[in-house]
Amino acid sequence: MKILAVDTSTKHLSLAVTDGDHVLATRNVRPRKDLSLTITFDIEHTLAKADTSLHGIDGFVIGLGPGSFTSLRVGMSMMKAFVMVAEKPVVGISSLDAIAMGIKAKTAQVCVINDARRNLLYSAIYEKKGEGLWRQSDYLLHPIDEILVRLKGDVTFTGDGIMLYRDHILHWAAKHDNRFTSSFEPDKHWLPQAKELARLGYQRLLKGEFDKIDALAPLYLYPDDCQVSNKKK
Repeated sequence: MKILAVDTSTKHLSLAVTDGDHVLATRNVRPRKDLSLTITFDIEHTLAKADTSLHGIDGFVIGLGPGSFTSLRVGMSMMKAFVMVAEKPVVGISSLDAIAMGIKAKTAQVCVINDARRNLLYSAIYEKKGEGLWRQSDYLLHPIDEILVRLKGDVTFTGDGIMLYRDHILHWAAKHDNRFTSSFEPDKHWLPQAKELARLGYQRLLKGEFDKIDALAPLYLYPDDCQVSNKKK
């Protein structure tokens, strides 16, 4: 099953073409121009690198965010157009899930923290065992302390929020009787990778758990961006 996976939730565009569990091609770039002007070229380049075409794709996976309002809309619109042209199934996966899936540890409690500005973080807490990933929290939009109070035990942190809050996390844990011990992923693992989206989406596509194209929407957690709450999906 050939899959085209796309994530536009950050300033970096991530693309992947996979065949089952095998990665055929990836592309991770920071567009120099407006994403809407370059995304088609980048997708065509990635498909060509994988020696396939849009009509050779069996299923699509799109990163839902949370993240950049404008970029998510561009990515979603482009993917919906491709799905309609190719007449193939699509699934949406949270970009936070993709970041957590990129953790290389076989067993880990993972806390993703991504900068959401306004002193807030996009976050979710996971349990990772082998190739399995289980989300243990809602998708969150909280200040750092409201996330840390949920944690205990050994925690692996990932996401670009590490750059802002690493010292705070260490001091907070020490101040609260070391209720958790922290390890921090290197920056190469902070952003959602489309190849991880494809891994997660592949399992859903195999099970026939498709999303309806007219109901597919980005995961916005700011209520003033759109009226989507942060309830567990």
